[in-house]
Amino acid sequence: MIYLMLTILVITIALFVWGKFTPDIVALLSMISLFLTGILDAKETLSGFSNPTVIMIAALFIIGEGLSQTGWTALAGKKFVEWAGKSVPKLLVIVSLGSGVLSGFVSNTGTVATLMPLTISSAWSIGTLPSKMLMPVAFGSNTGGLLTLTGTPPNIIVSNALIESGYEGFSFFEFGLIGLPLLIIALVYFRYIGFRLLPKNKTNNKPVDIETTFHKWIEAYKIDGDYYRLRVRSISPLLNTKIGIWNFEKDYGISILRIKRRHPNPLKGIPQFVEFPDNATFFKYHDIITVKGETEDINRLMIKFRLGLLPLEPVTDELKNNLINQEVGMTEVIVNPNSILVGRKYKLGDYFKRFGIQLLAASRNNKPLTEKEITVKVGDSFLLRGSWENIEDLKQQHENLVICGSPEGMAKNVDNLNSKSYIALGSLVLMIALLVFKLVPGAMAALICGGIVLLTGCVPMSKAYKGISWTSVVMIAAMIPMGIALQKTGTAQMVANGLVTYLGSVSPVMLLGGIFLLTTMFSQVINNSATAVLMAPIAVLAASSLNISPEPFMIVVAISASTAFLTPVGTTTNAMVMSAGGYKFMDYLKVGAPLLLMFFIISLILVPLIWPF
Repeated sequence: MIYLMLTILVITIALFVWGKFTPDIVALLSMISLFLTGILDAKETLSGFSNPTVIMIAALFIIGEGLSQTGWTALAGKKFVEWAGKSVPKLLVIVSLGSGVLSGFVSNTGTVATLMPLTISSAWSIGTLPSKMLMPVAFGSNTGGLLTLTGTPPNIIVSNALIESGYEGFSFFEFGLIGLPLLIIALVYFRYIGFRLLPKNKTNNKPVDIETTFHKWIEAYKIDGDYYRLRVRSISPLLNTKIGIWNFEKDYGISILRIKRRHPNPLKGIPQFVEFPDNATFFKYHDIITVKGETEDINRLMIKFRLGLLPLEPVTDELKNNLINQEVGMTEVIVNPNSILVGRKYKLGDYFKRFGIQLLAASRNNKPLTEKEITVKVGDSFLLRGSWENIEDLKQQHENLVICGSPEGMAKNVDNLNSKSYIALGSLVLMIALLVFKLVPGAMAALICGGIVLLTGCVPMSKAYKGISWTSVVMIAAMIPMGIALQKTGTAQMVANGLVTYLGSVSPVMLLGGIFLLTTMFSQVINNSATAVLMAPIAVLAASSLNISPEPFMIVVAISASTAFLTPVGTTTNAMVMSAGGYKFMDYLKVGAPLLLMFFIISLILVPLIWPF
């Protein structure tokens, strides 16, 4: 039975390395093989899908998505870049540190996805290449995951393995005792050594950020000259009246785009913003109205209704701050020849409830259309405003419209905060508190806080499921039975005995080093979660054989499972930056090998001191 188990294990690892199939498919094939060969029964085979580790990791993806959707990760990333100024070494340290700190609370993949466009943009802006920055961001996220219990799945896996073996699990910040020194070492390494080893790869990936996009729209659609903000005074006849009775479009040529309330009261159904006012919307005292119209018409409107004119910010900031946020955004679309819109007439500024979008401006042959009503022609481009979700759905509703750019990516780069932003942050703080004080089990803490994020609308349900990395979740669930099989067949005991015989007999530190090297070898070619699932039972058994504490060995498993520095396939984050940085396989080996050696030495020194045998 052991040889059969080893055969399945070797084939599983080979399939992970081959990369022909996705990791979740490989894990599922491995799981099914364990059942068909009679190694596990049905209950044991499916046990991973009810494991608290899997449930907790899925909930953590939702919490991380909440922070991303509500602007926290974009704001943090932007601040990191601002602090760097024009200093390349300073930017390198800041993006690496930022990646490490964020990944302690947000998924490593989410951290890199958020910081990558900002890092690429800032690298180009200060005169260096993205290849000098992106690998430190990826390695920083892998290291930063060691700061907290929930920073990376291997931490949760080894902690739960301890609990299942009858020991006490690790506390929330306990990993930081070794994670923080390792992160500092990584920062110093990249600042003085790694930066010199990183390649100078020229890539064609200068990004278009929100500011650049707005400048392009301003130039193409000339929307800077007819955009104003007006305030409803206490003497205005508009006060407490409906928009529909005034015929602003017909009598004044004015479109009302948005209203900001001075005295919002969500409990009474009065939101802070009315993003798309309609005829039934009331004007309230001190409302700030965002309008679009000619200057002469605006002046007539102000005199007639005794409205105040608010001073304008710089045009790009004005548009950003008043027309987009986490819920509402803008996009540019182009009309194809087969579109049903061709030949139809539309008014600029109109809001189309059916599609949930507002037509802000139009352009034809690279010239803005200024007439109030336009007849759509092939090749016309429109500037639209609507909820991010409706903008994304527009492609499905009109298959012959070309959506320019990535609305979803643009939405995640909106860095202004709102009430939901603080709810998302509060959910994260609550989860940390529940874990630190051990008020509820870890999976329940993550589920409670993930539920808050969903129920309060920080993440729409449609995006919540998209935000979960199902490949990772399914792979972890399907690999957990492998750990059960390793113990049930005696394979884990055999490997543990081998380690104890050849290394443990010398000293516990030698055994610790052997487990580190074996784990990091696996982590270079297969997912770090799968590596942790495989090595956790072996580490526990090896420690038990010597009658010493398994804690230092489990910590080393977590560390070494996160040291996939030698290959681009070890972690998703390494793969994410590969094409963006123009990296080759040997680049990872050249830059990662010295860092891995440092981690190995420091771990063997510090881990036994912090967690004695």
